[in-house]
Order: sequence, then C-alpha cells, then structure tokens
Amino acid sequence: MRNKKLVSIALAGMMAVSLAACGGSGDSQTQAPAAEGGKEAGGETQKAGAAPESSGEKTVITVWSMDRHDSEYVEAKIKEFNETNDKGIEIVMNIITDDYANMMALAFSSGTAPDIAGVGGATSGFDLKTFVEAGIIDPLNDYITDPEFEKVTEASRLQFEGINMISGNVYWIPTGMRSGTRIEYNKELVEKAGYTEFPQTLDEVIELADKITKDGGGTYYGVGFTQSVPLNRWLEATAETSGIYRYDFTTGTFNFDGYKPLIEKANKFFTNGSVFPGSTSQGVDAMRAQFAEGTFGIWGNASQEAGVFTSQFPIDKFEWGVAEVPTLDGTRKGAETIQPQKGYMMFSSSKNKDKAWEVIKFFSSEDFLKGYLEAGLYLPISNYMDGLIDKSKTGRLADFQLTDYESVYPAVPAISLEGDDYGTVLWRAIMGDISADEAIADLNKRYNDALENDIKLGKIKRVVIKDFDPMRPNEGTIEYTD
Repeated sequence: MRNKKLVSIALAGMMAVSLAACGGSGDSQTQAPAAEGGKEAGGETQKAGAAPESSGEKTVITVWSMDRHDSEYVEAKIKEFNETNDKGIEIVMNIITDDYANMMALAFSSGTAPDIAGVGGATSGFDLKTFVEAGIIDPLNDYITDPEFEKVTEASRLQFEGINMISGNVYWIPTGMRSGTRIEYNKELVEKAGYTEFPQTLDEVIELADKITKDGGGTYYGVGFTQSVPLNRWLEATAETSGIYRYDFTTGTFNFDGYKPLIEKANKFFTNGSVFPGSTSQGVDAMRAQFAEGTFGIWGNASQEAGVFTSQFPIDKFEWGVAEVPTLDGTRKGAETIQPQKGYMMFSSSKNKDKAWEVIKFFSSEDFLKGYLEAGLYLPISNYMDGLIDKSKTGRLADFQLTDYESVYPAVPAISLEGDDYGTVLWRAIMGDISADEAIADLNKRYNDALENDIKLGKIKRVVIKDFDPMRPNEGTIEYTD
C-alpha cells in the first residue's frame, strides 16, 4: 500500500510538471523545435489506449509515438514486420500528439499504458527522472548488451545522464539525432547585400539584415522570427556557442548574467526595422512559408528544415544556403545543444517484456534504420549507421551534418517555476518590452528560488559538475547534491 501511495504522489508531481511545461512555465528544455519533417507537436490523438494482450496466436505489443512526420515509413515497416516475423508478435502503433508526457502518466496510472513508447531528448514535458522515480519505466541494462543491438546502435557509448540514463540505469537508446540550429538564408538576397558568405558574428548578421531590408524597400526584409519559442530557433544557439548557458554546472545554480550582450545586440534587429512585420505573432509554419516565398532573407532552425524546404514548403524561387550560427565575437567558447532522438522506453506495467524488447530491437535494427535515415527523417547518431547509409539519398539533410562543437548537455534540474520561463522573458527583452537588467534579475531570482525550494522539499537534486567543460558538456563527472 505504501509503495502505491508513493507512486501516486510521484505521478501527481510529474503531471503537474508536464502540464506546466505545456503551458509555458518550467525550464524551457521542454520547449524545442519540431522533429524532422516539419510538423510541430499538436493535433488530434489517434487510437489512444491499450490494445488487447493477444490477437489470435500472436502477442500484441502496443507502441506509442508522438511523431507524425515519419508515420508513413514506420507504419509500412510495421506492416511488413507483422506479416513476416517468426516471433509471434503483432505491433500496434498509436500516435499521441497532444500532451504526450501527461498522457503516458495517465495511462500508467489507469492501467492502460502501452508496452513501449517512443521518446527523444526534445520530447516536450518528459522528465526522465520523474518517470523513473514514479516507477513507470524499467531500465534496459540487461537487454542493451545484445551484440547485434550494440553493433548497430553503439548503445554502450550513447548514454547521457539525465537524458536517457539515471545513475547508471539506461532507459532508452537513441537511434537518430537532430542537429543543433543552423541559419537558412536566401543566397540571392545575401549576395545582393554585398556578402559572398554568411557572417560569423552576431553584429555582422545584424548589419546584413539591415542591408537586406534597405535593399527590399518594403518588399522584403532581413530576418524573420516566429511566436513559437523564438529564442530557441537560433539565438539561443548563438548564446551557447559564445559560452553562455542558463545553468552554471560548477556551482549548481541558475545564472542568466551572460545573456546581457546577446539581448542588447539582438534588440537591434527590431530597432533597425529589419524584422519581417508581424512575424513575431505568426506560427512557425506560416513563417516557413514566408521564407520560401522570399519575403525575408534570414531564418534559423535545426535539421528538420531540410525536409520542410524540400517537401512541405519547397523552395523553388531562389537558391537557399545553410550556415553555422554566428557567435558574439566570431569564436566558439561553448558547445551547441544537439538532441538524441528516436529511442523507445519500456513501461514497467508491460506483461510481455521480452517480446516488447524484440520490438525495440526491430525499431533499432540495421534494416529498419537504413531506410529511415536515408529518407532524411533524422541524422544518424551511431558511427555504424553513419557509415552504412547512402548519404546521396538524404538530400539537403547533408547540409546539417553534425559539427565537432555540437554536444548533448546534461539535463538541467526540472524545477517548479512560477511565471514565464526564461525563453519568454529573454525574448521580451530582445524585443524591447523590458530591459536586459530587469529580465536577468527576474530570472536569476525566480529560477534559483524555485530550485532551492524544490531541493528543500525533496522534489529534485542539485546537479553539479565541478570539472564542467562548456565545449564538452557531457564529459564531466556529475554529482547530485541537496
């Protein structure tokens, strides 16, 4: 009885965190650009609920995913598997596109959870530590040593504390990767402004945007943003690669002081009139469509744009380029965040765990991943698959190949924040609604007050990496302290 009570308490806390994240509060690691292919999270829930345990002589393994962009490929491979496998397994896939993390928690508490569920480093609202402490998912340590699985996925090296591993227990293994942010730009407008290549400093990009706008004379503009997590689209990557990060891992506290020069410089996009009018009140797809029409010259987003500008909003009116994000001074002092993607975790409530593992192996197999990656649905994360796929088939995704300064950051403590998250507040300062000093003081106080309060209540631990290296953020020794 006591254990059930503890799980209920943990679930209640997790669902509160999940709902807060979906509502825009909490640490905005939960706010990330869309998965490869261009569709942002949202939309209807398809076939939610648990499937029967068996269908005829086959054991049904239910799978949940929040991804629609790859559903055509995945469903075709599932059909092939169901018709040909000799393991007595039938896979039933359900796509859950609304409030995914909370739906998983509710399904577990009501006894209708799937056997396995897809997850990635950018899955909105999902906090691994909370799911683990609530007993919702099982570690996969005894499974991932499978030789074939290790060969294809390189699972032994793709273990990231707080992302897919907690204190040595591994809960999912990524099979794909989303790049860090890149700049997508209209080559014709950039060259007309007098540039033969895209600039490397933020000041130069501001100057370029101003020149493009003046050349346009009201018909086109320098840069476009969006109302959907605009800081994350590319300016946050400029901060990271300039050595600026919201959490100080060496002290285990939040610190937003370093964002002041970024705020003050980026504000010039607005004071110069270089921003496409109305863009900050438009959704991301609306602005993608505007960029494809040539109404502004500079856009920023990660590798999902390879598919977007090839299929969803194909660019055929001009040649578009892909460049690395600028830094404050032209040098790189920190890593840019990348997100491991497309793994599967196993629910502790599954009644057929060995067969559920066979399904995870199928989704992580060489045969499944070769076509998946060659379709440009994600970048390969294992060296094995990177060397196996035919990259000539991936189209513009090749322009988003990972750089040596991109890395996975350890998970920042998932605090119970009251009020707007840092992305919202910093963006208000960039637009000039509040001063940089006001924004930074507010964020430092609210984030650290929430951190200390949650530690005091026993909800979270402080994450400390005394040997933290901003260029290699995943290589330090992590400590969890009170």
